[in-house]
Amino acid sequence: MVPVSELLTALSVVFVVGGAFLFVATRFALPIVPFFIFAGVVAGPFVEAELTLELARYGIVLLVFTFSMQIQFETVRTVLSDSEVVALGQIFVLGGIGVVVSVSIGLPSDQALYIGIAAALSSTIVGTGLLRTGRYRNLVYGRLAESIQFVQDLIAILLILVLSAETFAADPVATKLGYGVVLVGAAIVVNRQLFDLLGRVAGGSDELMLVSVIALLIAFLGAAELAGVSLAVGAFVAGLAVRRDPGEHLGMLDGLHSIRDFFTAIFFVTLGTLVTVPTTEVILVAGILTLLTTLVKPAATIALLLYKGYEARSATLTSLNLAQVSEFALVIAIEGLVVGALAQPVFDAIILAATVTMLTSSLSSRYDERIYQTLSGRGLLRKHYENVDERSAVPDDITDHVVIVGYGRQGRRLVETCEARDRPYVVVEHDPVLLADLAAECEAYVFGDAMEQYTWTKANVERAQLVVSTVDSNSVSNRILTLAGNGDVDVVLRARTVSTARDLLERGALYVSVPEVLAADRLVERVEAVAAGDISGADLRADSLAELERQAASEYYTTADEIEAVR
Repeated sequence: MVPVSELLTALSVVFVVGGAFLFVATRFALPIVPFFIFAGVVAGPFVEAELTLELARYGIVLLVFTFSMQIQFETVRTVLSDSEVVALGQIFVLGGIGVVVSVSIGLPSDQALYIGIAAALSSTIVGTGLLRTGRYRNLVYGRLAESIQFVQDLIAILLILVLSAETFAADPVATKLGYGVVLVGAAIVVNRQLFDLLGRVAGGSDELMLVSVIALLIAFLGAAELAGVSLAVGAFVAGLAVRRDPGEHLGMLDGLHSIRDFFTAIFFVTLGTLVTVPTTEVILVAGILTLLTTLVKPAATIALLLYKGYEARSATLTSLNLAQVSEFALVIAIEGLVVGALAQPVFDAIILAATVTMLTSSLSSRYDERIYQTLSGRGLLRKHYENVDERSAVPDDITDHVVIVGYGRQGRRLVETCEARDRPYVVVEHDPVLLADLAAECEAYVFGDAMEQYTWTKANVERAQLVVSTVDSNSVSNRILTLAGNGDVDVVLRARTVSTARDLLERGALYVSVPEVLAADRLVERVEAVAAGDISGADLRADSLAELERQAASEYYTTADEIEAVR
């Protein structure tokens, strides 16, 4: 057991060096993950290896907890059947290749197994972070990436339970798996029965709920320790036990997000500290693992998703979010090293490959659209759109219609307006969660990627009179303007900033909505009125309630006026 004082000293080194690198990254608006890893490489010589292993174990454990508690089964379920095929396909293909290649270069079969596991699993921490915002996570490739990672995480938990038996004999393995089932059962009971009771006892206090959640985490970690299984298993199950809808206990979730950010930094810095000066053997094994992860895994993922009927762009962007070594593979490697089952050179190779692939993932994510365009332009991607055809409903003779991009709050109001005015329309949406709503509520819709030409062909955009985008994505807006430039269709777009809106208008947009600016202007007007005594607090409150009621009963500000004007 490492003394607490030594752990605190190691943390101090991590914070000092990591803080300096973080300052540079934020100062020049550079990706943070590579700088954290570089900070770890710099801090490595000042921290003992035993301490870094201990920090890495606990850092990963707490990250596993914070990410598992955010799993939304409702959204994962929309693409789960396809994700199961891809996740299992990745594991069998990459795992098998990893084992065979490792054995062929002279590694023992038990060591080659660890390389196969590292090649097969993808990182939830990095992959989720690469999706950047909720907007990207709500698209098909975001849903697919999260769902594939979820399936792989479950398989990783099973692997950790099996390997914790330290033998492949039936009885020890069955015992460990049994412990895992008991822990999952306890998590289900807590999630469905105890958690709401804790909420009532806490009386709405987010602080008390946060303390209760941490207490539950400690309880599950203790149970895992008592059962002799990895703490990562206890943390993953604890996250499932306290998993809630994002709309519930927001204060508690914000507190956990802060904890997650804290340990994310520790994780990446610690990963860098584990990197050592590599030997020839380490470079060879790490090189093989890196190539499998960054090249073979994306290729296999793309092939599997194309086989399942997804369009090439979604398949490519999904694959680029999975091209890194998983934190669960690091858990398995650390546990193997601690018990003496994994040789130090192989461990060093896995750490080096994990570091490299997490760096390359940051770069490939930043240039994902360019990568897709390059592969597509060279004819390396087979394009077919079976899923788009199966999940769309557009009359062949539709003309002079409104194409509505996005079926969120604004999109729904636009549909209501079109139907109220007997105006033909086609909705373009790419979030699997909304597919059932599209089929039930819309007369015509295309379930496809707004960046793909086939989606617009399916929506008969050449015969449309107006395209209204409710998505504040620059790439989508640029795509729509390009299409509009080829015909006579008018375009209404959405932007986040005035400068972006001005640019879009100059390039031909009919109208650009900037909701944040409109809301800010309205707020300033109200504050000035109160400060000048032009309106009382009671009148302002009454006006606000009346305005909300009017908005609830009327069309959204980008709907009726623009459609009627074009009409």
